Amino acid sequence: MIRFISIVICCLSVYLSSCDKLHCEPEFDRLATVFKDDTFQLTGVAISSQGRLFTNYPLWSDIYKYAVVEVGGESNGPKQENHWMYKQPYPNLYMNSWQAGENGKDKWVCVQAVYTDDKNKLWVVDPASPKMEGVYQNSHKLVKIDLATNTTEHTYFFDGVAGPNSYLNDVRIDNKRQYAYLTNSNEGGIVVVNLASGTARQVLQDHHSTKSDPAFTFIIDGQELTKNGQPVKIHSDGIALTPDGDWLYYKPLTDDKLYRIRTEHLRNDGMSSEALGAKVEDLGHFVPTDGMIFDRKGNLYLGDMRTYSIKKISPDLKMQNLITDDRLIWPDSYSISEDGYLYISCSQIQKQPEYNNGVNKRTAPYAIYKLKLP
Repeated sequence: MIRFISIVICCLSVYLSSCDKLHCEPEFDRLATVFKDDTFQLTGVAISSQGRLFTNYPLWSDIYKYAVVEVGGESNGPKQENHWMYKQPYPNLYMNSWQAGENGKDKWVCVQAVYTDDKNKLWVVDPASPKMEGVYQNSHKLVKIDLATNTTEHTYFFDGVAGPNSYLNDVRIDNKRQYAYLTNSNEGGIVVVNLASGTARQVLQDHHSTKSDPAFTFIIDGQELTKNGQPVKIHSDGIALTPDGDWLYYKPLTDDKLYRIRTEHLRNDGMSSEALGAKVEDLGHFVPTDGMIFDRKGNLYLGDMRTYSIKKISPDLKMQNLITDDRLIWPDSYSISEDGYLYISCSQIQKQPEYNNGVNKRTAPYAIYKLKLP
């Protein structure tokens, strides 16, 4: 018995000494696969309060089928061997049937992001820019879908708000104040939508906070991300709303700066561009990220594509690494479930042919994972 106790104590001592300084976790796979697709490139992820999971596929290449789908997972009944591959065009096949030359106002043209709110609504961002070649027939839009009935409640269009070269990227919804905030990642800017009146305007499009730092070199997989021999610069992209809705955090994708502004200023139509720009707060250097999201405690989660990792920034702006995993190939978008999991979509953007002299370097499926939050 004494020998047995000694062995247990010895093993426990070795285990504890190898633990991370902040967390002591058992050795198991913390990153669980939720969905994978070996053919079509996905970007967004959204999980509803009832556990329904959605993703989207932008029209970036000829390898394309559906724009928005509801995917299989733990809430879809008994698991089958291929349950990770289940997907259903959402909200119907008609909206997923757009072809060049058709009207894009009532169909998905090139969907970039999906987002679920606290009212059981799905919001879909359609920049309507096939292959990122420009907005198609002013059909860039934000669509609100009622998940209880799977029907469209409202469509907000951006003709005259975001120009023909814009690329609406991500969205956050404030149901209390009835406002939506979107990023324009191709030109730089924040689109502010009054959901009650339907009016919208773009702000901060001339402010440095929405522009990628030209002096920053974005290196991933050992080389600078380039296209046609030029450094890739993606502007205001990631966006996150604090739990109280008072602050909007945002950042350009291809640098490591993070900014925020009080939403009361964004909602003030009477402020000049100069006055609004003066309200932007520069929070300093963190990591380049695509999407980002707040939890209910005010912690901000974001990915570092360069290091295949997920970071957590506390309310006092201290950053820690949550996980590093080779499967996190360009962590793109995030959603948090009611049971405390962070859902992570991986779009593998740096593997695309246009960033690798025409060579497709992808070897693993596009995927959605989930990570239990601390």
